[in-house]
Amino acid sequence: MYIAVLSMGIVPMAAQETYENAKIVTEDLNGTARYVGMGGAMDALGADISTISSNPAGIGLYRKSWVGFSAGIINQEGAQNFAGGKKTNISLDQAGFVWSNRWNETNWVNFAFNYHKSRNFNQIMSIVDNLNGASQNKATVAKNDEIGLYPENKFGVPNFNEAYIECSILDDLYAKNLNYDPIDMQWYRYDGEIYAYDRQHDGYIGQYNFNLSGNVNNRFFWGITIGMHDVHYNHYGEYSENLIGGLGGIPINYGVTITDERRIKGQGADVKLGVIFRPIEDSPLRFGISVATPTWYTLTTSSYTTFRDNTGYYDSTPDEYKFKLYTPWKFGLSAGHTIDDYLAIGLGYELVDYSSMDTRYITDSYADYDDSESDKAMNIHTDKTLRTVSTFKAGLEFKPDPSLAIRLGYNYVSPMYQKDAYKDTWIDSYGSYHSSTSDFTNWDCTHRITCGLGYKYEGWNFDVAYQYSVQKGYFAPFDSYEYPEYDFYNVANMVDVKNKRHQLLFTVGYTF
Repeated sequence: MYIAVLSMGIVPMAAQETYENAKIVTEDLNGTARYVGMGGAMDALGADISTISSNPAGIGLYRKSWVGFSAGIINQEGAQNFAGGKKTNISLDQAGFVWSNRWNETNWVNFAFNYHKSRNFNQIMSIVDNLNGASQNKATVAKNDEIGLYPENKFGVPNFNEAYIECSILDDLYAKNLNYDPIDMQWYRYDGEIYAYDRQHDGYIGQYNFNLSGNVNNRFFWGITIGMHDVHYNHYGEYSENLIGGLGGIPINYGVTITDERRIKGQGADVKLGVIFRPIEDSPLRFGISVATPTWYTLTTSSYTTFRDNTGYYDSTPDEYKFKLYTPWKFGLSAGHTIDDYLAIGLGYELVDYSSMDTRYITDSYADYDDSESDKAMNIHTDKTLRTVSTFKAGLEFKPDPSLAIRLGYNYVSPMYQKDAYKDTWIDSYGSYHSSTSDFTNWDCTHRITCGLGYKYEGWNFDVAYQYSVQKGYFAPFDSYEYPEYDFYNVANMVDVKNKRHQLLFTVGYTF
């Protein structure tokens, strides 16, 4: 009863873990077809509604009102449809308007609203690889530490107190079904032969941005955007491994499958500020500066994890909790230049320190507010796992005719993960206690190549853009451990993976 009470006390104060949170805080290159076609390098050029979330001062360059929407198709190269997840999806990516108001001969004050999909979670991953004796089962046994592998486990909790251990969903499933005999405490070390991993996740983060902007004498442009973020993330994964050894009457070539369903929903808010200025009065050259506060998220995650084997045994564990997540500050610098009315060139740079991401657990709840505290242990892990990320953007627009535009763009996003990063399931954190997956992927840098066309007819504009993005990474089914003094080896191979995506985006707009 004592252990049960402790476990129940821990459950409401949960937080998420580093690798899951990293999916929430990153953004895609998305918006209007013009913005995407120029690689997003429009923060100093302005006069495109997508700059509402990158440099709000860009809306201050509008001289007429505008309304439009964007939609497209996204395809993941090399993927196979799995568990309802599709490699090709239709997406509504943007919808908004700008209301431009002339203050006097040289000054404007503009109001704008825009919805855009800042994150598209659609992705499918399938991997089969040798375990070479390692197994998720052995990793879970070690975490349970039933034979006293350590006098005290890494949580600093004496072995007789299992309250913390049993809050880990995977540990609980394995402990009940495979790991040890609770009567004589015999520890079953099952070696693994091969594993198969299939995962699909989908959903999106939608941003609803409200903007107030303007200019002073066509030399100085300013803007402020208040953003609301809406998170919808869905994950389904299956992990299977063949275990060998046949201990305890279990058949040789014993098969185990863990399936996991997870959903994350919630809302967040942030504020973005930006300015654009022309230092030389008779030159169109301009520079931009922008800053975005953290997005303050309140999120709820729920999971349903099942265990089954080839002897017919089945078990399941549901879980749900609320937590908070504060993303890092974001800073941007940009430059833009036009030559007459036929060429525009844009450059941009963004800096985000993802290692400063703040994962928080709920300490108390009220009708309309939740008190929270930083999950210090998880934040230390985040600081060691994630990096400061730089994004370089370049783009140009060439008009051979006033009604026709040709666009090119390029993005480089530096790696987010440290080379030796791994998901540490030993962390003394509420996020680790409720973890229902052990896999992780250390993604490397991202390259985005874009192009597009635009056509204007009277007040209408029709734009199309193509984006190709590629990102390499290293996948592991679980973190590896070696303790020769205990004759314990559990090292899984890192597998090379790639995420290649094609996007075709269309925008229709009207200027009035």
